[in-house]
Amino acid sequence: MEPSERAASLLVKLRAFMSDHVYPAEPILEAHAASDRRWEVHPKVEELKALAKAAGLWNLWLPRDSGRLLKIAPGRPGTDESEADAWMRGPGLTNLEYAHLAGCMGASVWASEFFNCSAPDTGNMEVLLRYGTKAQQERWLRPLLLGTIRSCFAMTEPAVASSDATNVTSSIVRRGDSYVVNGRKWWTSGACDPRCELAIFMGKTTPDGTPGVPKHRQQTMVLVPMRTKGVTVVRPLPVFGYDDAPHGHAETTFEDVVVSVKDAELLGEGRGFEIAQGRLGPGRLHHCMRLIGMGERALTLAARRAEARVAFGQPLSRNASVLQTLGRARVTLDGARLATLDAARRLDAEGNKAAKGAIAACKVAAPAAAIAVIDAAIQIHGALGVCDDTPLARMFAGARTLRLADGPDEVHLETIAKLEVRRSRM
Repeated sequence: MEPSERAASLLVKLRAFMSDHVYPAEPILEAHAASDRRWEVHPKVEELKALAKAAGLWNLWLPRDSGRLLKIAPGRPGTDESEADAWMRGPGLTNLEYAHLAGCMGASVWASEFFNCSAPDTGNMEVLLRYGTKAQQERWLRPLLLGTIRSCFAMTEPAVASSDATNVTSSIVRRGDSYVVNGRKWWTSGACDPRCELAIFMGKTTPDGTPGVPKHRQQTMVLVPMRTKGVTVVRPLPVFGYDDAPHGHAETTFEDVVVSVKDAELLGEGRGFEIAQGRLGPGRLHHCMRLIGMGERALTLAARRAEARVAFGQPLSRNASVLQTLGRARVTLDGARLATLDAARRLDAEGNKAAKGAIAACKVAAPAAAIAVIDAAIQIHGALGVCDDTPLARMFAGARTLRLADGPDEVHLETIAKLEVRRSRM
């Protein structure tokens, strides 16, 4: 599935930007991430964001119907807000078109943020776009689209199996015109970032066992400003030793946090599970797209290493075992790429619900493929592959996490199997 003419044009610009700006910035950002100032945002990040805006490579992820869904009034002429009007609508790409661009960005673990295309902000912005009120969009969506703030998504909890979202134990209790929010969350990605101003919090407004309330209608999502009294970022959680500063994956507590119902409520009480399902479909696909790009870069690095490294009197590229490893990596990666592109096509044509089997399939295939290819690249690099002199170790940590994030493999495989059983009855 080749990119459309529109996507191909953007892809040329994006590849040039990656070569000219992103890859040269990686050593700077890696050094900063290892320093005692790593929880501060490096100036290079904001510099590259400004360059991406100027190049027209901003908010590429925005869905085609974003203009229809926006309730925000035009910004004042001559201000950043007026410039945002065009950025808020993006280039209007389909999921299939965006897949090619996200794959390109995925080649660097740092890149997506430079184009305002990184998780969890894209998912949170889509939630605000589809379910937010005009006031919520003005307060939160506008600065997120401008890239002046960041956000986090607080759903996963340490005490329960959060792959089943009906398990969440956090509470959202209404008292008059306010909600009182309580809960302990973890893997709240982005909460450590000093620019993080908003959490989308999922909890129960209806306790377990309430008569007449289905288990999928107990959950509600609310907007919680991160600087509200009672919100505490407890600690960053490292992934195989990487703390992903300044972004981070935090354990967070919400203790008697009071928010206004009018300002905080999304879509209505009992609609949280519905919002989560709508948010996670495209979000899972975005992860898969980036994983393909990650695998592509790993394979390129492996092939270059095989050409340059001499062992036992000949380059590794003349070793039959190494050649078979590279060939197998290409086959594995292309299979996952086709699954991902097909899921994107189906999401465009049929919608989230009808495409859930295809999305589940690529959510299993893409991390597995990326892990296999990165692991092969590490092996070909030898000792160099397991240290931070190459991006492979950080890429491996990120790819392995995505066999769990947005639902573990087992949940997606069960979804696929149920669809197969249902199909067999037809």
